[in-house]
Amino acid sequence: MTLDAFPLAAFAFATSITPGPNNLMLMASGARFGLRRTTPHLLGVTLGFGVLTIAAGLGVATMVQAAPEAKFVMQAAAAAFVLYLAWKIISAHETAQAAAGAAPLSFLQAAAFQWINPKGWAMALTAITAYTPSDAPLGVIVAAAAVFCVVNFPCVGAWAAAGVRIFSWLKSPGQRRVFNWLMAGFLVASMAPIVL
Repeated sequence: MTLDAFPLAAFAFATSITPGPNNLMLMASGARFGLRRTTPHLLGVTLGFGVLTIAAGLGVATMVQAAPEAKFVMQAAAAAFVLYLAWKIISAHETAQAAAGAAPLSFLQAAAFQWINPKGWAMALTAITAYTPSDAPLGVIVAAAAVFCVVNFPCVGAWAAAGVRIFSWLKSPGQRRVFNWLMAGFLVASMAPIVL
């Protein structure tokens, strides 16, 4: 049993490059901390999603779908986390002293977010149900996750790099505050279609 990687890669590209909580958080992190300090966050998104996809393929998704309250808890946790991150983006200060004490999301924080990210679950479920056979062995499931990770990393990396580039254009603290407010607003808005 083999995996038809090209259609899966096309799906992975379309879903990884479009706006969502991960991409907006990465753009804000790239702008605030630079690409080097944002790299653990990038890796956490990509590898955390890969693990989520494998778990979905092994049946965790079926268990989550069987318990309607699990979906509500995941959505509530994701919404709370996104609101917390939006607040952190808005309240970011531009002084060197404040920046020295701040830190981007860690690898583990970003990986853990994938488990409560409704867009991530939708992507993983679709990748498994639409692009792998229903009785796929572990090797095919892992291959599907690997294809997604290979496509996902440069896509989400582009969002972090865009944040770095945009931030270089923002010269004044006022412009940076407007950028922070916009990013926080877009981040919160990105959850609306997923939660609703």
